[in-house]
Amino acid sequence: MTPPALRTRACELFGVKYPIVQTGMGYVSDPALTAATAEAGGLGILSAALLTYDELAAAIEAVRAKTDAPFGVNLRADQPDIERRIDLLISTGVKVASFALAPRQDLVGKCKDAGLVVVPSIGARRHAEKVAAWGVDAVVVQGGEGGGHTGGVPTSLLLPQVVDAVDIPVIAAGGFFDGRGLVSALAYGAAGIAMGTRFLLTTDSPVARRVKEVYLAKTVNDTVLTSEVDGVPQRVLRAGTVEKLERSSAPGRLLRAARNAYAFRKLSGTKWTEMIREGLAMRRRQDLSWSQVVMAANAPVLYRSALLDGRVDVGVMATGQVVGLIDDLPSCAELIERIVTQAEQVLTRLAEQEEQADVV
Repeated sequence: MTPPALRTRACELFGVKYPIVQTGMGYVSDPALTAATAEAGGLGILSAALLTYDELAAAIEAVRAKTDAPFGVNLRADQPDIERRIDLLISTGVKVASFALAPRQDLVGKCKDAGLVVVPSIGARRHAEKVAAWGVDAVVVQGGEGGGHTGGVPTSLLLPQVVDAVDIPVIAAGGFFDGRGLVSALAYGAAGIAMGTRFLLTTDSPVARRVKEVYLAKTVNDTVLTSEVDGVPQRVLRAGTVEKLERSSAPGRLLRAARNAYAFRKLSGTKWTEMIREGLAMRRRQDLSWSQVVMAANAPVLYRSALLDGRVDVGVMATGQVVGLIDDLPSCAELIERIVTQAEQVLTRLAEQEEQADVV
């Protein structure tokens, strides 16, 4: 039986057994990883940011074929067909609509009216307060230790800020990988934890084995927060392409970005008009310069090259600093069971210490 302390508001909200969330990672959070997490009692989140509409529909169907458990889909609010994608989630009975960037207020309303649980990721207290006022159901709060696009405030400082500012469930992300971290997040007032790097490094993850071995060999000092990949700060492994990008001149980076934009268009079948429209939306919503918009074309090709094709020499690998504390590749079921068991042990030890103190 799950200890009462581990049966949080997040469990009730998501309809899951444990307050553990697998984040939506491009090229990583595929149907297999999402379903494996859901089957193990956590909330699996399918990444849709790099999928076409038809690919997303097929991916949702693939998850459904593997599990009856609730799961979520991570969306990009600035995609041109975002409303159609939300309609797809509604029609297919997806439980959670997760957003990497805060969605517009009208999109929150559309999801809520249809019964979707809305969970955006945020990196500052003011962002949490804003979306909470719009009616979102929960927020994922990522501290600076986290992988991919992230801020500079560590989880230990950002989390209590947000917990004190909003009344909705707060999911802590950035630096979590075990049961001790889960208990610490709950102690801060969070309703659960979200993990990316830890789920990437499982046997259920589609990431190439040789790439996983690279991750396992890294320390907590082997990551870098850089803007050279797509113009926006993100935490990645200090390896291969990242070191080359940081040594490149500005014209050289833009030329490389343009080549990658062309490669991504061929790979994805995306029309130039759609890429330009998305670029305009990114520039408007994220206040990016035109050079940053062009650089953003780097990301899809660089991530796919490393994560799926195993080309660590030419690709980019997002990661949290927690990579330096991970040394094995369990299944999702083994990982979640381990985290819950360790959390139970920590809670038992704390209770015993309290009883001993009362006796004394």
